[in-house]
Amino acid sequence: MEKRPFWYEGENMIVVKNLEKWYGNKMVLKNLSLEVKKGEVFGLLGPNGAGKTTLIKILTGQTDGKGYVRVMQVDPIKNPVKVRELVGIVPESESVPNYLTVEEYLYFVANVRKLDTAVVEETIKKFDLEPYRDVVCRDLSKGTKQRLMFGAALMHKPKLLFLDEPFINLDPVYQQKMRQFLKEYISEGNTIFLATHILEIAKKICHRVGIIKDGEIAKILEDLEDLEDAFLRVVGYA
Repeated sequence: MEKRPFWYEGENMIVVKNLEKWYGNKMVLKNLSLEVKKGEVFGLLGPNGAGKTTLIKILTGQTDGKGYVRVMQVDPIKNPVKVRELVGIVPESESVPNYLTVEEYLYFVANVRKLDTAVVEETIKKFDLEPYRDVVCRDLSKGTKQRLMFGAALMHKPKLLFLDEPFINLDPVYQQKMRQFLKEYISEGNTIFLATHILEIAKKICHRVGIIKDGEIAKILEDLEDLEDAFLRVVGYA
């Protein structure tokens, strides 16, 4: 039997091969290749400016690039709307509209995704948003906005969830709650692509990590026992 290449799509939720991204004369991603298996938490680690957010934006159809990219067998460069219909996205920056209340925003998301509005109440309950139901989003703390974005991203029950620095604004108690929630999400056969620079969190919840340096995947790690030492060696700090 012919040996399958590592990017064989039938076994992966994400496939990237020889991806490049330029901003003007600056090459942000170069010859980047990786695959993410169904049912795993894949962590993308790297210093600030290494290309983590840019890669997520390409995978979720928010910007383009040059190379082979498939997300749930859809090309996000050619079909960005289709990809965003399929996946959930929690971005690094706060993206909730300031002029809507928490409840109004969740109803807006439900309407855009053509969901039964009962999902709004489910989300408010699941993410402890009841005290903030009628609060305008601009008046929410960063941590509460983060929880709201988590809830909105999961309302349509996506099989693949993209998280870009999702724990940075959460207090330790809610970080623990969110880690438990994500474990339950994965136990249902779903997949997570997590970009973070918090090594402790990556070690606790990821099955594998890819270390990105200067726009390239410098190393893929499956054994995360000595993650901090391995990360520092790869990025040149050890």
